[in-house]
Amino acid sequence: MRVLADAQAVAQAAAGEIAKALRGGARTLVLAGGTTPRRAYELLAGMDVKWGRVTVLFGDERCVAPEDPESNYRMARESLLDRVAPATVHRMPAELGPEEGARLYSSVVAGLEPLDLVILGLGPDGHCASLFPGHRALQAPGWAVAVRGAPKPPPDRVSLTLAALRGARRVIFLATGAEKAEALRRAHRGEVPAGMIPGAEWFVDREAAAA
Repeated sequence: MRVLADAQAVAQAAAGEIAKALRGGARTLVLAGGTTPRRAYELLAGMDVKWGRVTVLFGDERCVAPEDPESNYRMARESLLDRVAPATVHRMPAELGPEEGARLYSSVVAGLEPLDLVILGLGPDGHCASLFPGHRALQAPGWAVAVRGAPKPPPDRVSLTLAALRGARRVIFLATGAEKAEALRRAHRGEVPAGMIPGAEWFVDREAAAA
């Protein structure tokens, strides 16, 4: 675990680590939603990376239109993708509904696995991607899963499966703020989904690491 001073330091360190990985040969990059990843993506956009070699995917998506303010794709496009032009961007078509979106995305991931580098955030309840504690989606096979009844709105989502995340070559979590401290403690005890990915790396600030 890397403990840094604050959210800005976490974003800077994460952006540098992602750029280093892409320069070192990683060809598939899975993006997360959230405030801390957004700042990391903004910094990453200004770094020296040959984006023509990179395929971008997503760890999860809400079942909203791609231009909706709640869309992870929209956030990533505004903060990174429109500024760097990757070779390929595979967004999750979650606006089609969780089942169809998951079915279509599973075929995409199946052709690219194992994924090289996955970026994940940490929810206050310990969820990652759209895999929530106690939800039946945690046991899903394959590469992508339909999520209905998520405890955090919107309730309908598409997520990579826990199996897909565990099979990735490298997973990096970003966690900042005091509201993540208890979730981080539980993750490191393996009690929540974010703690169920062996070998994951953590970039956190002092507030998140307080517990």
